[in-house]
Amino acid sequence: MRGSSQRERPRPAARVITFGAVVRHGGRWIPVIGLAALVDSLVVLALPFVFGRTVDAIVTGGDVGRWLLVAMGLIVVGIVSDLVDTFADAACVAGTTAWLRNRLIRQVLAIGPAAGRRFTTGDLVSRVSGNAVDAAQAGPSVVTVGAAALPPVGSLALLAYIDVWLAAAFLGGVSLVGLVLLAFTRRTAEAALAYQETQARIAGRLTESLSGIRTIAAAGTVGREEDRVLEPLPDLHDHGARAWRVLARSSAQSAVVGPIVLVAVLAAGGLQVVDGRITAGELFAASQYAVLGAGLGGLTGVFAEFARARAGVARAAEVFAVPPLRYGRMHLPPGPGRLEFCGVTVRGEESPLLDGVDLVVPGGVAVAVVGHSGAGKSVLAALAARLRDPDEGQVLLDGVPLHEVDHDSLRAAVGCAFERPELVGATTGDAIGLGLERDLVEAAAHATHAYEFVSRLPDGFDTPLHDAPMSGGERQRIGLARAWHAGRLLVLDDATSSLDTVTELQISRTLTSDEGRRTRLIVTHRAATAARADLVVWLEQGRVRAFGPHAQLSGDPAYREVFG
Repeated sequence: MRGSSQRERPRPAARVITFGAVVRHGGRWIPVIGLAALVDSLVVLALPFVFGRTVDAIVTGGDVGRWLLVAMGLIVVGIVSDLVDTFADAACVAGTTAWLRNRLIRQVLAIGPAAGRRFTTGDLVSRVSGNAVDAAQAGPSVVTVGAAALPPVGSLALLAYIDVWLAAAFLGGVSLVGLVLLAFTRRTAEAALAYQETQARIAGRLTESLSGIRTIAAAGTVGREEDRVLEPLPDLHDHGARAWRVLARSSAQSAVVGPIVLVAVLAAGGLQVVDGRITAGELFAASQYAVLGAGLGGLTGVFAEFARARAGVARAAEVFAVPPLRYGRMHLPPGPGRLEFCGVTVRGEESPLLDGVDLVVPGGVAVAVVGHSGAGKSVLAALAARLRDPDEGQVLLDGVPLHEVDHDSLRAAVGCAFERPELVGATTGDAIGLGLERDLVEAAAHATHAYEFVSRLPDGFDTPLHDAPMSGGERQRIGLARAWHAGRLLVLDDATSSLDTVTELQISRTLTSDEGRRTRLIVTHRAATAARADLVVWLEQGRVRAFGPHAQLSGDPAYREVFG
C-alpha cells in the first residue's frame, strides 16, 4: 500500500549556507550595530570640527564654553554608542553561533554515516565548536568594515568643504591605505582557512587516539602516537606565522603610508593658512581628519575578523554541501521482509565496493553474508539498513524502494547492530530502547542474553551508562538488544564477534530460529554461524560469487578458505 506518512517528519537541514545567510541571521541586532556604528562615526567626524571651532573661539575671543559643552555632549553620545555596539555585537554573535551550531548538528545527523566517511570526528567537532564562532562574526564584521569606510569618506567631504586642496592631498594618501587593507584581507582569509583546516586535522587525529587509548597504552606506542597526532604541528606553525607576517607587513606599510597622509594634509593646510584661506581652527580640524585617514591602517584587526568569519563560513559550507539522507512518504505494505538488490553499485575511491549486485533474499529467512576482508559485506549490510544509498541501482524491501519509505515506517521495520556499537542514552535501559515500555526493553535483553549482566548492575536497567562498565561482548549484547525491536528486517554487521563461544552460540541459535517472523541478514566470519543460517551470500571483490545453503557451498575449497 502506497501513501503519505501520518505525520510530517522535520525537514532535513538546508544543504547550503552562505556568508550572506549568516549575516542576515543577525536579524534585529544588525541594524542596532549599524546604527551604533553610524552614530560613533558621526561623533568621530563632528569632534574635529567642534574642536576647530573651539580653537577659533579662543583665538577670536568667542564663546568657548558653548563649543566645549557641545564637545562634551558628543563624547557622551560616543560612549553610549560604544556600549550599545558592544552589547549588540555580543548578543548577535551568541545568537548566530547557537543558530549555526544547531543547523550544523542537524545537518551532520541528517547526513548520517556519510558524515563519517567525509569528515573525521575531530574535524566535525572543530567545525561545530570553533569555526561556528568565527563564522558568527560575519554580521558584526560586515557592519564594522562598512562603518570603517565612513570616517575617511566623511573626512574627505569635510576637508573638501574646508579647502579642495586639503581633500586632494588626503585622497591620495588614503587610497594607498585602502589598497594595503584590501591585500591584507585577501591574504589573511587564505591563511586563516589553512590554519583552521590544520587545526581540524590535529583534532581528528587526537579524537582517534582517545577512542583507542587503551590499545595504544597496551601496545606501548604512546610515543609514536604522540608523533602522529602532532605531525601537522609544523604546518600549523607555518600558517600561523604566515598570518602574522601578513599582519606585520600590512602594519608596516600602514605605518609608512599613514604619516604621509598627515604630512600631506598639514603641508597643504599650512600653505592655506599663510595665504589666509583657512583659519587656525580649520587647520586643526584638517589635521584631525588626516589622522582619521592615517588611522585606517590600524583597522587590520577589524579586517582580520572579517577574514576569519569568511573562513569559518567556508568551513561550515563544506558540511552543508554534503546531501543529507532523505526519506520518502510511503508506508511499507504487509510482507515477510523480502529484500532485493537490483543492479546495485557502490563506488569507492579507487574501485567499486559493490559492482552490479543482483540478489533476492526471501522474506523470513536467516542469511549469512561471508567473504574475505574488503569483499563488500559491510557495504551490503549498510545498503540493506539504508545507512547509505547505492550510486547505481536500488534496494527494495517487500517491493518498495527503501529511499521512498517514510522514516518512521522504515526505522520501525529495520534494525541494525554493529561490531563496535556506540551506546547512547542516559541509562542502560535507554541504550536498549529509549522511550519504549520497560517490558519490551527487558524482552529484548532476555532474547540477546543481555539481561544476565544488566540485572546485576547497581540499578539494573536504570543504571547510568557511565556507571555501567562493560566488556566488548556485553556492549555487543546491548547493541543487539537495541536492534531487536525491528519488525521486519534485522541487519547484523559482525555484531557477535566479541561474544564468548557459549553466548555467541546461544544468540546465534536465537537469530537463526526466529520463527520466520522477520528476515535476518548476518555478516559473519564464523563457519558455524553460516552453517546455522538458511542461506549464505558469498561475496568476492564486490560481486556475488555464490548464493545458497552452507552445505552446498562448503564443497568449494575457496569457500572454506573464507573462514580461515
